Amino acid sequence: MSTAPPSPTRPRQGTSLRERKKLRTRQRLVATALDLFTERGFDGATLHDLCEAVEVSERTFFRNFAGKEDVVLTPSRDLWSACLEELETRSPDDASLMEFLQGALLAALDRMGDDGWTRQLLISQRLTEQTPSMVAHVRHFCDGASRTALGILHRRLKLSAPDDLATRLALDLLVASFNRSLDDWGARPGTPALADLKGHLRTAFAVLPGLHTLTVAARPGEEAERTA
Repeated sequence: MSTAPPSPTRPRQGTSLRERKKLRTRQRLVATALDLFTERGFDGATLHDLCEAVEVSERTFFRNFAGKEDVVLTPSRDLWSACLEELETRSPDDASLMEFLQGALLAALDRMGDDGWTRQLLISQRLTEQTPSMVAHVRHFCDGASRTALGILHRRLKLSAPDDLATRLALDLLVASFNRSLDDWGARPGTPALADLKGHLRTAFAVLPGLHTLTVAARPGEEAERTA
């Protein structure tokens, strides 16, 4: 198996001084934005407030982010960037497609570490739930990440045509499993750990194989009430 690339939250070996400075500025913008939006509310803190707090220009902000929604989503964006890199580098090892996808996402979580990223992801999740404007932004991001992943899979693996329904549904299940796990994790009291998120995700993955055999039946008395 190929060695996993470094975390996108840390500079790569041999990164230039200029690139390291850019990464530090980006990290300061993310950390400050999440704290500021938590304190004042997403709509209560302006872009000007954020740039003033970090002491950068709005031009510098827009070199890094498309807007306030984009900066809030950064922890998830970094995770999925790492997942896409895993899809590019890890060996399939004769795994099923779902096993390959799940392994890539769990490996990406391992790469993120716990040096503040977990806290930022938690804040990001809670802000997203409180901010209606984030809904469309999250959906757009998930669609873009899925399209990129689909391109990687069809370039690297022996799969059907690019519009293959099975592959697209497998990616949809991966994203849905993560989003469900993220919601449950974010709803836990206090500050849940990264290990807790991994636990939720593994639980979600374990449920998937049994979905097609899950049977349903009416509750006692329901049928009588419906036909009365």
